[in-house]
Amino acid sequence: MSKVNIVDITKRLDPNGKIAAIAELLEQSNEILTDMPLYECNNGDGHKVTIRNELPDVSWRMFNYGVKNSKSKTQQVTDTTGMLEAYAEVDKDLAELNGNTKEFRLSEDRAFLEAMNQEFARTLFYGNTNIKKSEFMGLAPRYNAYATNSGTSADHVIDCGGTTNLTSIYLVVWGQNTVFGLYPNGSKAGLTMNDKGQVTLEDADGGKYEGYRSHYQLKTGLTVKDWRYVVRLANIDVTALKADPTTGELSLIDKIIDAIELIPNINLGKPVFYGNKKITSALRKQIKNAKNVTLSLEEVFGKKVLHVDGIPFRKTDALLNTESKVNALA
Repeated sequence: MSKVNIVDITKRLDPNGKIAAIAELLEQSNEILTDMPLYECNNGDGHKVTIRNELPDVSWRMFNYGVKNSKSKTQQVTDTTGMLEAYAEVDKDLAELNGNTKEFRLSEDRAFLEAMNQEFARTLFYGNTNIKKSEFMGLAPRYNAYATNSGTSADHVIDCGGTTNLTSIYLVVWGQNTVFGLYPNGSKAGLTMNDKGQVTLEDADGGKYEGYRSHYQLKTGLTVKDWRYVVRLANIDVTALKADPTTGELSLIDKIIDAIELIPNINLGKPVFYGNKKITSALRKQIKNAKNVTLSLEEVFGKKVLHVDGIPFRKTDALLNTESKVNALA
């Protein structure tokens, strides 16, 4: 399978271009959708994967001596997709004022698409099907404790020492054999748009008027096929971030370097860091420090993009400054 994102898939599967245009609008305000490769579920709305937990033993052999049998330890996991929906409604007379009803409706629908974008990003990090079954399982519940040499995802959680005003940074290596998004079998990347046409709407006081309604739906999920290709820097106190990383306060750069070194093969997929605006603001200010050679601003398609050791660092407001403290693995 080739590595494609939501726009690539919809362009290929949607000959009239309607869904592809919606996908492009979603992607424009959510760079995660640009980074995340999507693959079709192998089990309807779910995706069954075999996760290797332990490598087999291997041995040097001498002539006339054999080696013992060995096998890797694996487990099967099924990741499910969630169903995100929105109904966009607009007054018919207002939509027809400028003579271009379709264009006006789409411009009004952007707010609903943006809301879907924000909810998708929130779920990518915090979604928890153990609490809300209609969501998909995000990254935080999978990386919710830290440890060393446990042989679990806890080994890829770095404690940054904070106790209050907490946020996280994630390093994700996107790829077919590492981490990827899901869409239901037989769908156009899980994205549909249904124009309901003219309908009778009601205002807050129960008054009726004619309007147009559009129905948007995004069915998507997440698979972490190899937990070693995600690292969470947890317990970051955003009040401890400073512009100068040499004055003794929390040094994000050292922690970020530790995260990169935890990845077995950074070239196996597309590595991307994610943090909120408090984090990206602190890192951009640290670029001015003459001793800092790890951070850089690089131009990508005419836009300045923050990079850490050559890896893009995306800003996403989905990551909160009010996270609960992540504790050691019990």
